[in-house]
Parts: sequence; structure tokens; C-alpha cells
Amino acid sequence: MQYLEFEKPLADIEGKAEELRAMAKTGGGVDMSKEAEALDRKADAALRDLYKNLTAWQKCQVARHPDRPHCQDYIEALFTEYTALAGDRAFADDHAVMGGLARFNDHPVMVIGHEKGNDTKSRIQRNFGMARPEGYRKAIRLMDMADRFRLPVITLIDTAGAYPGKGAEERGQAEAIARSTEKCLAIGVPLISVVIGEGGSGGAVAFATANRVAMLEHSIYSVISPEGCASILWKDAEKMREAAEALRLTAQDLQKLGVIDRIVKEPLGGAQRSPREAVEAVGKAIEAMLGELSGKKPEALVRDRRQKFLDMGSKGLAA
Repeated sequence: MQYLEFEKPLADIEGKAEELRAMAKTGGGVDMSKEAEALDRKADAALRDLYKNLTAWQKCQVARHPDRPHCQDYIEALFTEYTALAGDRAFADDHAVMGGLARFNDHPVMVIGHEKGNDTKSRIQRNFGMARPEGYRKAIRLMDMADRFRLPVITLIDTAGAYPGKGAEERGQAEAIARSTEKCLAIGVPLISVVIGEGGSGGAVAFATANRVAMLEHSIYSVISPEGCASILWKDAEKMREAAEALRLTAQDLQKLGVIDRIVKEPLGGAQRSPREAVEAVGKAIEAMLGELSGKKPEALVRDRRQKFLDMGSKGLAA
């Protein structure tokens, strides 16, 4: 288990409990179970205390935790008969974006999401979840297919943002993000998005302009990263804590602002401590949101989606 910066007191307690158990195994029959159990109780209390009132910056750290379940984990656990579809039919396949046909609760759907990878090799292959233009064009192609065959679209958001490299810009990164956002607004099928980790800038909006948007309890969703914001405003990336507070990027803030519709509760200590429980919670949220949209006509889905974001824009201007 990888501990975050603010979890160091917890790491010490849990480490001592593990040491006691290891000593008991090799200590000639000395019973240290009571001492270990006492430390376990102390660790549980410390964990509850730590996660009771996380700051915005601490939530950023939790959202980026490498042990959180990723898009591929959710697809494998929640969907059956998943058939991956690759390529944008113009340039290449972007491994930062995965998607394809699947069944959710035995109903056919199209699922699309950012995949960061879970080790050095896969993270490099997946470009750390930062999509290039061909990734957004692949998503557009899949959304078109879903619209044609009347399949609900489910998107799983987990990206620090769209890839800012020279090649991506040369191939039309901004245009691809805009087209993907436009396609989200245009399709006449239910579109549901869940922010499972980071929701960064236009790279996230391009998949999350949806009828229903949910966020895991300790995920984040923002126009820019706290480090990027601090670098621009204060010329000092170390002011990321102040930037995180100012950006109002937590699920709790965004629900109050009306940007998202639902918060999905995470296991105590974050999704990384109990990935299976987190995945099940997301599955229940998706099921509920699909139920809210079932039976709606295509024109109603498009109208409601567009109106939702028009209203959101009006509130932002008023604020």
C-alpha cells in the first residue's frame, strides 16, 4: 500500500502493527495479537479522522493515487461482452482512450474512458491517460455508432488533461476536443459520465458533456490543475494548495455549483483501499442514472442536455 503525504501518521501505526505480527510469527510463540489489534483500532480511528475533513489539495492527492481503480478495472468488473474498438479511421489508435461495445446489466451500451495504466510500461503506452487528437476522434466515432444503433453511452473520466505536445497540436488537438464536446451535445441517446479520478480541463469536458455527471467522493474536476493554476497566477507551482482551494474542484463544491448531479461515496480511506467496493458503488450509480433517463425520446435527451449546460453557463456568468 502506497501512503500519501498526509497519511504518514497512519503509515507509522499500521507499520508497527505489521511488525508485531511478523515478530509473533518468529518469536517463539509469543502472543502479540492483543497489541496488534489495539494498533489496528488506533489506525482505524486515525484513518477516519484523516478522511473526515480532507482539504482540496489532499483530495487531489487521493484522486491521483496510483492504486485507485482505473477505467480498465471498471470495464472488466461492471461490463460483460466488452469488445474493444480501435482507431480514429484517419491517423492512429490512441491508447490513452479505450472504448467499445459492451453489456451493462445485460443491456447493450457503448463505454468510453481514459486509461492511465498501472505500471511504468502501461503508463507510457497509455500516455498517462492524456489523449491526443486521435483519441477524441475515436470517441466521436464510437459516439456516432452508439447514436446510430440507439445505445446509451457511458464515459469514465480520469485524465490530467489533453496531451499538450507539439504533434498533438499540429494534428488539431483543440479542434478535436471541440468536436468531441459538440458530439456529446448532439447524440440522441442517454449519455452518462463518471469522474473516477482526475477530470482535467477540456480533456475531461470532451467526454463529460452529459445528461448526468457523477463524481467519486474524492475525485476532482477542474479547468486546470492546481499546479498549473499556481504557475500562472503566482509564478510558483508550490502554491498549489491555495490554488486547489480557489478552484473549487472537489465533488462537494461542484455539486453545490450544479456542475455535477451525483456524488458516489467511496470506501473509508478512498477507492484505493477497497477497489472492489468503489467499483460496485459506481455500478449502482450508473444503473440509477440510466434508469432516470430510460424511456426519454432522442429529442428530449438532446434538448435537456443542451439546456443543462446553457443554464450552467448562465449561472457561471451571473456568479
